[in-house]
Formats: sequence, structure tokens, C-alpha cells
Amino acid sequence: MTRYHFTGIKGSGMSPLAQILFDSGELVQGSDVETYYFTEQPLRDRNITILPFDANNIEPGLTVIAGNAFSDDHPELVRARELGVEVIRYHKFLGDYSNRYTSIAITGAHGKTSTTGLMSHVVGGYMPTSYLIGDGTGAGTENAQYFVMEACEYRRHFLAYHPDYAIMTNIDFDHPDYFANIEDVYSAFQSLAMQVKKAIIACGDDEQLQRIQAQVPVVYYGFGVENDFAARNIVKTTEGTEFEVYVRNEFYAKFFIPLFGDHTILNSLAVISLCHYEGIPAELIQERLQTYSGVKRRFTETILGNNVLVDDYAHHPTEIAATLQSARQKYPNRQIIAIFQPHTFTRTQAFLQQFADSLSQADAVYLCDIFGSAREQKGALSIADLATLIEGSKVLDIDSIAQLQQHTDAVFLFMGAGDVHKFQDAFENILQAK
Repeated sequence: MTRYHFTGIKGSGMSPLAQILFDSGELVQGSDVETYYFTEQPLRDRNITILPFDANNIEPGLTVIAGNAFSDDHPELVRARELGVEVIRYHKFLGDYSNRYTSIAITGAHGKTSTTGLMSHVVGGYMPTSYLIGDGTGAGTENAQYFVMEACEYRRHFLAYHPDYAIMTNIDFDHPDYFANIEDVYSAFQSLAMQVKKAIIACGDDEQLQRIQAQVPVVYYGFGVENDFAARNIVKTTEGTEFEVYVRNEFYAKFFIPLFGDHTILNSLAVISLCHYEGIPAELIQERLQTYSGVKRRFTETILGNNVLVDDYAHHPTEIAATLQSARQKYPNRQIIAIFQPHTFTRTQAFLQQFADSLSQADAVYLCDIFGSAREQKGALSIADLATLIEGSKVLDIDSIAQLQQHTDAVFLFMGAGDVHKFQDAFENILQAK
């Protein structure tokens, strides 16, 4: 039995990895800042020790797993080297660990977390499955046959993985603090494609993914009839979405998902394609898709009186448009109010007009100050630059949150990757006090 210490245990990948190792019978502890993060609750539920950062946390005999957010001069990592304690970076450890199983790496600019959650739920109904989801949840299952993991393209970290399968949901320009352009992003995915052992399941509606070259089969899914797995005869209701799947133009099966928006059909198609490839029966896929309840911070609803408050991680124009589409399908007769907090100055600057275009699809728009990253310089950009591009939008702060009450019987979309939840919490407090 190994004793693991996680430096940065509250990270969105680190926390689920710690959960997996703990569930598998290993001794696990970790350290982080004292600020509360939603990723820590599953750790506390397991009584995993979370310590403040301190070089004295490192003792001989530990194996240290280091979060990618922390440089080699972090006091704990310096102490580990002084003591001769093994230090392994998160993505390197995960790459080695996943090789023990039939591994399914899920990647793409958008949809990774939702598809990973859906995949682990469906495949887990067929065979014991361990999984790591970027919403901070993970599970190590005894006698696991499959390992489903979210694989992030940022800084090309996913090149530490050599999965049996790679699901590629899309290629889009994001992380402008690292990637130069769309071609740079494509090259990262192309490099991963050459490391896949069995097959790549890719969205054929994505023009970048159509270019992917590999030494294994590339199976395409999507709405287009030319895809290997195509969704047809789609019926959208306020209860969810029904569609038929054709495999190379032959009817396969009909599916219902309690989910909303085109992107959820595509995510489901990715799962169906993989399951078909692995010989998982259609009846089991149908049953599991119907019982899926979602992942954290992906259209997570709170209903207060006649108002619906939605917490969503959407932080890119493509994701905002998808979240708005989901809300329109589920709540066609309600006002849709967007409350958006941009994440990082580099992303806000790179997509300023696209953010304005996607947010303008809402009935009313409120903007919160840009949530900056420690990795970047602030510069001259401010939230006012985005507000001027969206007619009728207003800049919102915690002290002025009460103005949201002018919208009644509405759907409030709190979107962003920073701490937009504090605005939702403040609005909830006002509504509950009425």
C-alpha cells in the first residue's frame, strides 16, 4: 500500500484522482489553500486529510503527486527533493495509471466534462468502471475493467496519455494564453491521435476533426448523413430529446435523453458510438442514457418560487450559445437572463465580439467583472469593453444584485469559470428572504 500526498489536492483533476486512489485502498492525504472549493466536498465525504500548504507535510516514504498549477519551487516540492521523495506530475501519473485498464480519454475544446460524466454512467452499467471527471468527482471501482477520464488539451497535458480510445468532441480556439491559433490547437490533437491504441471517436460535423490522421480507425458521429453514426428524426420537448441513430445509413436504435440542446445529442452520440464499438447492447445504452442526472456546474438548476437559477461553467462563446439553446428548449415560454463573468483577460480580449454575439441571444444581459488568472497580466481591458458591445447590458456587482428581481418567472443563467457562484448565492439569499 502506497502513501500518497497530493500537492494541490483541491484541483479539478487532482481531487478526483485522490478519490480514485482512496477508493482503491491506498493511503491518501493532500494540501491546498484554505479557501473552500466545490471540488473538496467528495474528499471530506471520504475523510481524506486536507492540510494547509507546508513543507513539513512532506515525509520520507510518501509519493508526492504534484498539481500542474504549482511550479517546481513550491516549498513542498523543494522539501520532497531534499528528502529524496518521489514527485510525479498529475498528468504523468494519470497517464501511467490509466494503462492498467481499457482507457477512454475524452477531450475537446467543449463538452469534455459532460461527455465524461455521461460515458462513465453508461459504461459503468455494463462493466465495473473507474472514472475521473473535471467537475471534481472521481471513483475507483473494485475490479474495474474500464477507466474513463477527462483529458485536457491545455499546455498539451493530454500528451502524457496513451489511451485505448480517444473521444474528440471538437477542436476550437481556446486558452489563448498558451495556444497561438486554431492550427496550434489542431496540432496538439493530431499529436494525441497518433498515441491512441484502438480507435478514435470524433465529431464528423467539426471541420478540424475531419483532418485528423491516425494509425487506428477514426469513427465519426454527428448530424451529417455522411457520419458513421448519425442522429436523425430528432424530437425536442420540454422533457428532453428523442432521436434515432443510424450506423452507416442503417437504422440502429431510438434513444431518449433527459437533456436539452444540440450539444447534448452530440455528447450522447459519442457515447453510443464507443459503446457500439465495444459491443455494449443497445438496450443497456438506452436505459443508462435515460437515468443520467448530469455533472456539477453543467446546467445545474435551483428552483426558488417561480424562478429558475442555473449554475453553468460556460466560459467560451460556443458554450454560452449552447447553454442558451438548452434553456430555450426546456423553458420556451420564459425570459432567459444571462449573468456572465468572463474568465481570464486573455480569453476575454481574444473573443470580445464573439462573447457579445452569443450573449446577445439572451433576453437580458448582466456582466460581472473579469475573473483574472494568476498566470496573466491584467492590461487595460475591463468589463466595460464588453458591455459597450451588448445593447442594453448592465454591469453587475454584489451590492447591486437586487436589480435582478425586476425579472419574474424567469430563468437566470449564472455562467463562468471563476467565482460567479457568489453572485448566485447573493441572489438566492434575496429571493429566500422574501
